[in-house]
Amino acid sequence: MPIRTIIIDDERLARNELKKLLQQHSDIEVIEEAANVDEGIEKIEALAPELIFLDIQMPGKTGFDLLAEIDKAPRVIFTTAYDEYAIKAFEVNALDYLLKPIEPKRLSDAIQKLHYEIQKEQASAQNGRSLLTEDDQVFVKDGEKCWFVKLHEIRLFESVGNYAKVFFGTNKPLILKSLNALEERLDERNFFRANRKHIINLRWIEKIEPYFNGGLLIELKGGEKIEVSRRQTVKFKEMMSL
Repeated sequence: MPIRTIIIDDERLARNELKKLLQQHSDIEVIEEAANVDEGIEKIEALAPELIFLDIQMPGKTGFDLLAEIDKAPRVIFTTAYDEYAIKAFEVNALDYLLKPIEPKRLSDAIQKLHYEIQKEQASAQNGRSLLTEDDQVFVKDGEKCWFVKLHEIRLFESVGNYAKVFFGTNKPLILKSLNALEERLDERNFFRANRKHIINLRWIEKIEPYFNGGLLIELKGGEKIEVSRRQTVKFKEMMSL
């Protein structure tokens, strides 16, 4: 099956050039194109592409803004006039980029590299669940820093006002999402609402100890200690058969 793709670039000429290059790749099907971020978001949400070619600098909003506004990020290949050094400075994980003007050989290499992961995403998409799976990736933007993060790499979400702090590796960026909104999208087999302020990744639990008032104290592999409320302790013990 061809990889369903959307091109998002404000320059019509750039979109047409890329479409022409992609005609040489029967494994890529361009299903739509968009000239700005808002149009791109609308088409991504309506069509759920497996891949997007995304320009960074566009009038009004950038490609990074687009990724920050969608819940589930498809595979992304950036198409940009920035040089390689500038791209690396963005600290973005697990994606590719093409420098304009796009070289056919470089495009082929990028598509080849993405095939394996696209196939994995297709398999998980066939489950038909709206919940995000462990292998789904989310886009996290904090100031000038951006990351693609697989959900299994995230050990903890912490509520900070209207934001949530995301703990992965040594990073703790803030995202504009409430814990309630996150909880609706996360699979309860992997993530657990420990209390009003924290959602933990069950696979990151290092130690469980009894705590005050019939609660529990959970220590994560990252060193964080999270108190489980008394009400949630009952649910947690049922889930874990403790």
